[in-house]
Amino acid sequence: MPLMKSWVSTANAPDHPFPLNNLPYGVFSTADLDPRCGVAIGDMILDMQSAEETGLIALGDLPLFDVPFWNEVMEAGPQIWAALRDRLTALLAEDSPERASVEPLLVQMDAAEMHLPFIVSEYTDFYAGRHHATNVGTMFRGPENALPPNWLHIPIGYNGRASSVVVSGTPVRRPWGQLKSPDHARPAFLPCRRFDIELEMGAIVGTPSDGPITVAEADANIFGYVLLNDWSARDIQAWEYQPLGPFQAKATATTISPWIVTRAALEPFRTDTPPREFELLDHLKDCGPMLYDIELEVTLAPEGKLATTIAQTNYKEMYYSAAQQLAHHTTSGCPMNAGDLLGSGTISGAAGSERGSLLELSWGGKEPITLETGEKRSFIEDGDTLGLHGHAQGDGYRIGFGDCMGQVLPALEDPFAR
Repeated sequence: MPLMKSWVSTANAPDHPFPLNNLPYGVFSTADLDPRCGVAIGDMILDMQSAEETGLIALGDLPLFDVPFWNEVMEAGPQIWAALRDRLTALLAEDSPERASVEPLLVQMDAAEMHLPFIVSEYTDFYAGRHHATNVGTMFRGPENALPPNWLHIPIGYNGRASSVVVSGTPVRRPWGQLKSPDHARPAFLPCRRFDIELEMGAIVGTPSDGPITVAEADANIFGYVLLNDWSARDIQAWEYQPLGPFQAKATATTISPWIVTRAALEPFRTDTPPREFELLDHLKDCGPMLYDIELEVTLAPEGKLATTIAQTNYKEMYYSAAQQLAHHTTSGCPMNAGDLLGSGTISGAAGSERGSLLELSWGGKEPITLETGEKRSFIEDGDTLGLHGHAQGDGYRIGFGDCMGQVLPALEDPFAR
């Protein structure tokens, strides 16, 4: 599919993340406007609340954009999703006869503050990248036992904290936690010393379900995708994870990019999952190309200094797709809600430069990476800003998500001071 041209000229630049082909959904505010839903087009945001109030957007008997989140649209269902995309395309296309009515409803993106684009109902994080799982398993168990016996048969995950999901740009404070003593004596309660990120994609459930659904149904139920940083306290995790897995190590924050890129916008970039070592059971089998060709990058900037690209990889490296993860989640009868967020798991490639976490990049801290500033990093230091960046590359255009950024603040001096 080639570039679809818009009368918003910046949307037509080949390297701009928000062309007419994209139309991602976010929530913004300005000095004059309270938080509200918006659609990105070029370097502008279409004010959806005003578009609905003026009658330019009319999708049913009840308003959808009188609230500062996209959950109402999700719950309206796939027919409304398609109708909205068609209407937005018509309003913003190069030859739109309604340009004069739409133009006053555009807001400059650089004058806007972004907010969480949806209310996160629940959050589940997976461990579904084979290269990442192999790397981590090799570090802790050796290459012969890197993957647990179940890994190649089911997408493994855990239930995380919806309450600590934050939008890009929100500072993240280094957590305190209980750490294992190096001499196996009494553990200590200290600030995390091995703070890390995980490069992930987040899938957002749009259509709720109550009971098992197929992979094809799960795919249709996904509303869109965001970049996702699963901040991870590795030393806290190492002490707590046996026997039930991650808990407080993953509860500090999960940062997502500000724009929801719809499944419809990503359709031209579908690609197959990797070859299977074992045939999956029928309820998890691929039903077509289940992943997307999305180029991903991780940057690290020490405080007040330029950023260094520390990793580059692609979403197509995942072993299990978001649809397979969602279908597996429902097999127990677990209801899924509009606004549920599913983290893909860390996305790493085969090469050393394609590893999506500092744990892998520094090989457990044994091989520190060198930044362009000359500084070295094994894990995140206070003041560092970590960034996730991603886009799907089309024919003369790209589909972007907006950057997923977070600066790490020092731990509290005493978390229990009153």
